[in-house]
Amino acid sequence: MKKIVIHKPGGYDRLVVEQHPDLTAADDEVLVDVRAVGVNYADCVTRMGLYASARHYVGYPVTPGFEVAGTVRATGTAITDLSPGTPVIAVTRFNGYASQLAAPRHQVFAMPATPGFAEAAALPTAALTAWYALFELAHPHAGDTLLVHSAGGGVGSMLVQMGKLAGCRVIGVVGAAHKVDAVTALGADAVIDKSTQNLWREAERLAPDGYHVVLDANGVTTLGASYHHLAPTGKLVVYGFHSMLQTRRGFPKRLRLAWDWLRTPRFSPFDLTTHNRSVLGFNLSYLFDHGTTLQRGMQQILEWQAAGKLRLPAVTQYPFDAVAEAHRALESGQTTGKLVLVID
Repeated sequence: MKKIVIHKPGGYDRLVVEQHPDLTAADDEVLVDVRAVGVNYADCVTRMGLYASARHYVGYPVTPGFEVAGTVRATGTAITDLSPGTPVIAVTRFNGYASQLAAPRHQVFAMPATPGFAEAAALPTAALTAWYALFELAHPHAGDTLLVHSAGGGVGSMLVQMGKLAGCRVIGVVGAAHKVDAVTALGADAVIDKSTQNLWREAERLAPDGYHVVLDANGVTTLGASYHHLAPTGKLVVYGFHSMLQTRRGFPKRLRLAWDWLRTPRFSPFDLTTHNRSVLGFNLSYLFDHGTTLQRGMQQILEWQAAGKLRLPAVTQYPFDAVAEAHRALESGQTTGKLVLVID
């Protein structure tokens, strides 16, 4: 098998493709021949050495990757409901950037009817993140107004669609004009292009009484204003800090990172109670021990997708060996949908 290994945090050259012995499946595991791997911003942060989950669970060297699609190669002795050759998707806490993956049975799902493995690999992480943010934390009601930052990305595109499935009015925010049409096509009621519009002036115009839910993965650049634009009883859901992790040739700008950390809002419990607002946060990679929750979410996502209620993200494919190019593109902030590594 081949896999991508990061022996030491750093720039794009730290992504090394290596040959390793083939895997075997433990009694309760499914061994998957991987055909496509979803690329997530957390993979870039892992490469930089700044992803706490990677340090906590794995350390370095580490193989990044949280989602794959492929076919069953073999199963452990305790598994009787999957046979070799079955197309599947799987979620994993790291080790996804590889041509083989051994995953526990509860993290493996029948592959949905999609155009191909690349599209299937783009689904799990973004969809589970959006599902957990909305339906496990925010609990929006029909008629609520949602503000979705980074609405053109993988998670953002899922948040827009799931917000509409919940009967909400959804306002998407994008950072480039070429993303507006894509987010509108997903069902957003309005799209703010902050490259040409004043973000918060436009946000206030579209929801003068504030937002019931704001979903924010930007970090310091928007967190404070996102909180202050909540309606009474509104909820701010935080699931990332992308704007804080600016890079130069793949290396984090550490002085900028430190400055942004100092400027990150600290939310006062007195202010929360006085204004009836909530701040909620999560990291999907810490939730793998909550297998029942993730299974419930994935089952709902697959049902929506099978019924035609949830469109898969637009996919840009890269050869497996071009992983550095994929990371560079994702960090540029100019991509839409999901990036996927394809294994021949």
